Amino acid sequence: MHRKLAVIAPAAAVALVLSTLAPATAGGGHGHHGHHGHSSGLKTVTALDGPRGVDALGDGRTLVAESDGSFSLVVERRHKPAKVIPLGSVAGGFAPAVAAGKNGTVYIVTGAGGEPGGPPTPGAATLYKWRWGYDAPKVVADIAAYQATDPDPYDLEGLPAESNPFGLAVLRNGSILVADAAGNDVLKVSKDGKRITTVARLKPRTVEVPEGLPATDPEGNPTEFPPAGTPIPSEAVATSVAVGKDGSIYIGELRGFPATPGTSQIWRVKPGATGALCDPEAPYSGSCKRWADGQTSIVDLAVDKKDTVYALSLSKLSWFAFELGVPGAEVGSLTALTRSWHGVKSKELARGKLISPGGVDVVDHTAYLTGPVFGPGSLSKLALDHHHRKGHHRR
Repeated sequence: MHRKLAVIAPAAAVALVLSTLAPATAGGGHGHHGHHGHSSGLKTVTALDGPRGVDALGDGRTLVAESDGSFSLVVERRHKPAKVIPLGSVAGGFAPAVAAGKNGTVYIVTGAGGEPGGPPTPGAATLYKWRWGYDAPKVVADIAAYQATDPDPYDLEGLPAESNPFGLAVLRNGSILVADAAGNDVLKVSKDGKRITTVARLKPRTVEVPEGLPATDPEGNPTEFPPAGTPIPSEAVATSVAVGKDGSIYIGELRGFPATPGTSQIWRVKPGATGALCDPEAPYSGSCKRWADGQTSIVDLAVDKKDTVYALSLSKLSWFAFELGVPGAEVGSLTALTRSWHGVKSKELARGKLISPGGVDVVDHTAYLTGPVFGPGSLSKLALDHHHRKGHHRR
C-alpha cells in the first residue's frame, strides 16, 4: 500500500466500523434485469499496491488486500479522499483473498509459496481469521496439509497434492469456502477449522491450442507449442467461488495450459452438496452442473440476489497470452451473466478499461474492482445502470 494514503483510525472507530459488518450471507451484489442501458465510468477510490482481494460491505466500506500481504478497510468519504485503515497482514508476495464473516470477523487465505512440488513456505496456503483486538491474524486451517491427504485424481502435471488457495467465500452458517487453483477443487472449512470437506472437484477439459501464440517468449527465447487446433487436455484451475441466494455455490475456472480463450466454465453446485464432480464430458449431471461457458481466464466471481453472476477475467486474450507478452493481453474484462429459459445472456461492463484486474464484488448499484494485480494499482468502482437493484450477498 502507498502509506501516504493510509489513515490510522482511533481504536474505537475501527472497532465500531467492523462491528457493523453485515452478517455473511451469499454472493456480492444487487438485483439485475436484462443488462439494458450502459454502465458509467470507472472511478478510482484509492491507490493500492498489487491489490486483489475485495469484499464490498456497503455504505462505502470495502475490505481489500495487497501484494505485501496486508489487508485493510477502505472507507469512502464525501468530498474527501477515502480513508485506508490497515487491519493486519499475512505472508506477502501475491495479494491474498479476503472476505467478511459474522460479527466483524475477516477471513484471509494465502496462496502457494515455495517451489512447485516442494514444501510450502511458512504462512502459505493457509486460511486465517482476524477480529478487532487480535495482535495478528490467527490460523484457522492449513489448506496445504489437507490437500496433501486429498490429492487430485485428475491432475495432469504430476503434482496431485499441490495446493494454491485462490478464492474465498463465507456461507450463511459461518463455514468458509476456499477455491484451490492447484487442487482444482473447492473446500469447505468449519468455523473452528477442525473439519474440512471437499465440496466439488473440477475435471480437466480437452481444448484446442489457440492461434496466435508467439514464436518467442518475452526474453526472446524460442517457444515450442503444438500446432494451433491441436486438441489437448487442460486443467480446470478453480480460482473463484461465490454463493447464490439459495446457497448454491458458483465456481469459476482460469483454464490451464494452453489457456484457450472461451473455454473457462462457471459451475453451479447444489446447496449442501459435498463430493460433487464438475465434469465437462457430462456437464448437466449430478450435483455440479455447468452454469455458463465461453469465458476466458476467470480470476473472480460475484453473485447478486437475483443470481446475476459477475465474472472477472484477468485477460481477454488469456493469462497465458499475458504471460507471453502478447500485445493487448493486459486488458481484462468484467461480464455480467444472467440465465433464463433461453440460455445465458452476457454483457461486458467497462469495456477496455480493466488492466489485469484481480477482484470484484458488487453492492448498492456499484461494482468494486481491484487491479492491476502486479505493481501499482487501485480500488475502483463502477456505477451500474438503473436496471440493477439494491441488495448484497457475501461471496
